[in-house]
Amino acid sequence: MAKFYSELTPELQNFIQEQKIFFTATAPKEGRINLSPKGIDTLRCIDSKTVAYINLTGSGNETAAHLLENGRITIMFCSFSEKPLILRLYGKGRVIHPRDSEWKQLHLDLNLPTVPGERQIIVADIDSVQTSCGFAVPIYEFQQDREMLIEWAEKQGKQGVEKYWRSKNLKSIDGLPTKIIQE
Repeated sequence: MAKFYSELTPELQNFIQEQKIFFTATAPKEGRINLSPKGIDTLRCIDSKTVAYINLTGSGNETAAHLLENGRITIMFCSFSEKPLILRLYGKGRVIHPRDSEWKQLHLDLNLPTVPGERQIIVADIDSVQTSCGFAVPIYEFQQDREMLIEWAEKQGKQGVEKYWRSKNLKSIDGLPTKIIQE
């Protein structure tokens, strides 16, 4: 039932933009595999072979560490509506920090929202696209985005968020550097 594509079709790009949640998976050469759910309207299709999303402050910074080590990323979208579909994007990712020269222009070009606590933009260059049925995925109804992370980041302020990065986001749980702070 799976079908592979070399790039995102316009229909698949539309499907991506309709989703309220997506999942990212990365892994170091040795160590734990990371699988993270992502919400809030922060992902954009740049073109048929590239997507980007804002990576918000979290309890860890595994995606950035793994991408810096080997670049491998899988992004999965899953329909929870009556029309089932699972979409996986396989590719190589890179990390762009607010201090990087391309941050501001990419943020603007993609019409990304400014979200308190944003720490990176993850850009994924897609090697392969796969769809599968999703027939066993339950049907759920979206109610609303959670605002807790945004409220937390607003309360912390820029300095508080950077302090948190220094205490929780400098290394992955396996000890890999994330380069969240330029030293």
